[in-house]
Amino acid sequence: MFTRSAPTALFRLKFAAGASVHSGHSMSAAASPNSASLPPSKTVRVEIKGRVQGVFFRDWTVENARELGLHGWVRNRRNGSVEAVFSGDPDAVQDMVERRCRVGPPSSVVTGIASFPWNEDPGQGFQRKPTV
Repeated sequence: MFTRSAPTALFRLKFAAGASVHSGHSMSAAASPNSASLPPSKTVRVEIKGRVQGVFFRDWTVENARELGLHGWVRNRRNGSVEAVFSGDPDAVQDMVERRCRVGPPSSVVTGIASFPWNEDPGQGFQRKPTV
């Protein structure tokens, strides 16, 4: 049976054990002790045009993105382009987009690349997705 004194006894136990008591107001993300330890992250969606299908561009992208520790995915588009989302360390994302994808694997010919900010969750790891 639950009595009126049980909550008081529980409070006393927690207080005596050194548990902190707060007013119920949540801490802001900026004041959270864990927020300062999170590394900066950048997420972009990239469209790559040119001879980028049938030249192992997706497999090459998966290999390079994993090497850089990025999260996200890559897939072919029916219009002949390749689309990818890269998320992680801003320098690694920049390297993937500007240095690696701009050139691509040996058999590819990249004629254009466009990068856009992306706010959706890229998921864990780096995946190859089906064509859309």
